[in-house]
Amino acid sequence: MKTLPKKSAGFTLIEILVALTIVAILAVSVFVALNPAQRLKDAKDTRRASDVDSILTAIHQAVVDNKGSMPTNMPAEDTETQLGSGASGCALSTTHCTIAATACSNLMANVAIDLVPYLASMPIDPVGSAGGADATKTGYSVKRDTNGIITVKACNTDGTVVVSASR
Repeated sequence: MKTLPKKSAGFTLIEILVALTIVAILAVSVFVALNPAQRLKDAKDTRRASDVDSILTAIHQAVVDNKGSMPTNMPAEDTETQLGSGASGCALSTTHCTIAATACSNLMANVAIDLVPYLASMPIDPVGSAGGADATKTGYSVKRDTNGIITVKACNTDGTVVVSASR
């Protein structure tokens, strides 16, 4: 009687390569679909929106506590000023904030002093010093119009929408 050779259990090299190729294609397609670079940009803009809202809320709380008077370091009407503690160097050349270097040196709003009771610390743009933002120039601007409406704006954005809030 003839005995047949025993077939070994396991996978062939071809089967393993096909399985690895399928897994690699799935991994690449999931990575592309998630688009991590866009998710990081969205996260920064979400933080900016939260910071803008926090600053605006703190300004309005200060106005309420001061019986309708604006904080002492608020800029003049119809003047957009970057928030921070610096006296100069507050120009942040972006497409979303119209702050001129010459006009800014005397108009830097040190609102951080007025808002100490309302904010744990003055928010700084998520890009930080890499984008030119620090405690002296936070990357956020404030403007008060003639009707008393205050607008806080993020000077940097990673998307196409300007991050701002008004009340």
